Amino acid sequence: MLHTPRGGAGSGTATAGSRSMSIGTVLNVLREEFPEVTISKIRFLESEGLVEPQRTPSGYRKFSADDVERLAHVLRMQRDHYLPLKVIKEQLDALERGETPSAPAPGKPGDAGDESESAPTAARVGRDALLAAAGIDEGDLVEWESYGLIAPLPDGGYDATAVSVAELVGELGRFGIEPRHLRVMRAAADREAGLVDSVVAPLKVHRNPQTRALAQARAKELAGLTVRLHAALVQTALGVRLP
Repeated sequence: MLHTPRGGAGSGTATAGSRSMSIGTVLNVLREEFPEVTISKIRFLESEGLVEPQRTPSGYRKFSADDVERLAHVLRMQRDHYLPLKVIKEQLDALERGETPSAPAPGKPGDAGDESESAPTAARVGRDALLAAAGIDEGDLVEWESYGLIAPLPDGGYDATAVSVAELVGELGRFGIEPRHLRVMRAAADREAGLVDSVVAPLKVHRNPQTRALAQARAKELAGLTVRLHAALVQTALGVRLP
């Protein structure tokens, strides 16, 4: 199996040694670097041929450390370079053949090409790509849109984060948490986003382009802090109620 590069100091994802791992263990390992990754996402990458874990006689997936490194490399190329899955797979296949693939050109959200259909975690995705990536049907998406959990863009496409939202809503559904139950989370997210926006608003309208860029960086940092605080508060509340 391929040993993929870790992408430099500070960007590698730790693995659990040479032992085989279940998909749940792989998820926990990857989330150290990619907090939004889900089991559905791992299964989707497998279905696209990006990783081929072994199977036990009963059908359970067993991932090696190299499998985890390959997944991390794929996720990193999507996150940092906005590469379509087809291009990433071609690069990985070239490495496995002992070839040296060309370095990926730095991408940016909204680049032209076939990303909207072949790379569900790119900046924008089409409706069909969203359904395929999240493993849901049209009825699910229509219902989730009715509760405001996912919203299409004016051109009918979706922001890349809609894939993560759809995957998470689907995972929660396995525990009996229905979309209608999640409206309170949608409302809380809107309030938190409003709070962050109020802090960076003066920077967003500044004449200096560097200051406007700072607004984006600060908004991202504040968003991360609010997510961490929200998670800590939920865990604290559960700790009180479930001693």
